[in-house]
Amino acid sequence: MTDFSTLGLSAQIVSRIAKEGYEKPTPIQEKAIPLVLEGRDVMGLAQTGTGKTAAFGLPLIDMLLQNGRKPDPKTVKTLILAPTRELVNQIAENLRIFARKTPLKVNIVVGGASINRQQHQLAAGTDILVATPGRLLDLLDRRALRLDAVRFLVLDEADQMLDLGFIHDLKKIASLVPDQRQTMLFSATMPKSIADLSSRFLNNPERVEVSPPGKTADKVDQAVHFVAGKADKVELLRQELSNNPEGRAIVFLRTKHGAEKLMKHLDSRGFATASIHGNKSQGQRERALKAFKTGEINVLVATDVAARGIDVPGVTHVYNYDLPEVADAYVHRIGRTARAGNDGKAIAFCTPEESGLLRDIQRLTGIEIAIASGEPHAHADRPAKGRGGRGRGGNASGKPARRARPSGGNGGQRHAGDARDGGHRDSANRHGPGRDGQSKPRPRRQRNRQNDRRQSA
Repeated sequence: MTDFSTLGLSAQIVSRIAKEGYEKPTPIQEKAIPLVLEGRDVMGLAQTGTGKTAAFGLPLIDMLLQNGRKPDPKTVKTLILAPTRELVNQIAENLRIFARKTPLKVNIVVGGASINRQQHQLAAGTDILVATPGRLLDLLDRRALRLDAVRFLVLDEADQMLDLGFIHDLKKIASLVPDQRQTMLFSATMPKSIADLSSRFLNNPERVEVSPPGKTADKVDQAVHFVAGKADKVELLRQELSNNPEGRAIVFLRTKHGAEKLMKHLDSRGFATASIHGNKSQGQRERALKAFKTGEINVLVATDVAARGIDVPGVTHVYNYDLPEVADAYVHRIGRTARAGNDGKAIAFCTPEESGLLRDIQRLTGIEIAIASGEPHAHADRPAKGRGGRGRGGNASGKPARRARPSGGNGGQRHAGDARDGGHRDSANRHGPGRDGQSKPRPRRQRNRQNDRRQSA
């Protein structure tokens, strides 16, 4: 089996990651790292939990170290763009581990934090800058940095950035980066919009694909409970959590209000619970994630805005309390479990009103999700095969689907880390997202452009 020493990385980098306990590259790392080292543009398609951060981060760190030159004041050598604050923090955390005991400087710029402090950190120049598009443009407006020295550009979770409406911000940023650069684009899905983005930003890219779009993690054991109504979901979730007291669970809902209400209910019933969604401040989000990672709490209630930002080892259960309105979000949600060779369970609750959404998910994944054993609400409506539904894309394909099955593992072998982050905007916000993935209410009066940016997530 391939190891990191055979991918073209320097002995310094191989030794660094070995000290962190990483031994074998994941498939996306094995395919992408040599291409990045060769200077090729790369378009990477891989499902969650596959190690995409190391796939671009390790070779970029290696090439920066080989160059050896310090960045000039206010300049950036490597620019990594991601859709949400959580993902930016996760990426930077992993890159700092890989670059430990090197002179490389990794900075982040995100909304919800002091822009003056970020401006001060950028003054001396930055080797690797991880940023959300909105806050980056704010700092460019302030002339806090320049992008004319960028050698490497990475668009991570590109499909999510398009979902959140960042296309115009991306075009603006790309116009400020030199044409002579190396670009990498990574995405969990590959809709036509991503293919169009690739043709605009990348030069004759090598496509690296680990799993086809819509494919769910093989080691996730999926099941669905059919329930008569929303009230049954609360009771069923309490039963599930009580039956798995040692588990670590993420519960996904569609709206911020629903997530907060459920979190308070579970907390009042003695479950160690926190919530993470668009109405939470940056500090509240970080404290909730830290408590979840350290085991202070074992239930995290979340909306899709945070789905791709949660990279916590040992998540045993993902509950789709509300089915997502966009089928792709289901794939991202359940990717929070069964990571690094471990098994995991993804359990969905489906009311009759959500049957069309379930059909959309099964059509996308090509999997007929198994009905949970011991289902307490057998009378609830099931989605009929080959009939239109109430969710998006209601006409079923009629093609035979394969049933989800858990598969064998590789003994929990550890791979180089992957950063993930916050998914689709909360459906409760119907006036569109802010620049960094935070939905904002329609303003009562006209606000100037700079003030709007400062309020972005």
